[in-house]
Amino acid sequence: MKSALAAAILALFSLPAMAGSGHDYAFGHPAPAAKATRTVEVTLGDMYFEPRSLEVKAGETVRFVVINKGQVAHEFNLGDTAMHAAHQKEMLAMAQMDHSKMGHGGMGHGMSHDDPNMVMVQPGQRGELTWTFSQSAPIEFACNVPGHYQAGMVGTLNIAQ
Repeated sequence: MKSALAAAILALFSLPAMAGSGHDYAFGHPAPAAKATRTVEVTLGDMYFEPRSLEVKAGETVRFVVINKGQVAHEFNLGDTAMHAAHQKEMLAMAQMDHSKMGHGGMGHGMSHDDPNMVMVQPGQRGELTWTFSQSAPIEFACNVPGHYQAGMVGTLNIAQ
């Protein structure tokens, strides 16, 4: 029983890394910061983004500088609605395992993952994500820490042709 549980935990923690390493994103791909043609600053507060919407052009490479002015960890994650829903399930499972393992909650303690379309930022810290947008697609930027998306921590990103 313990080995089955250990295998399940290992598989769950491997999912985000495997998804990020071989996942194709219809709306673009990660890029080095040196390739950015524009820098956009995004503030993460407790249950909000500033700005709430962004516009980019297909073919543009944007460096997002993400500053967490909130009191808890937040993420800046690019994706469509279905991607966010799937990621929220993964985050909830990680939070529940972290809670049972550590005896307490605490987003950010055991929730590290390295999906190329997101950056997790601790309170008072900043992070960066550089992305080349390839084609017009309806996407959002969101925080998928459990409950944050549902509390309104989501914005629209319009990719113009």
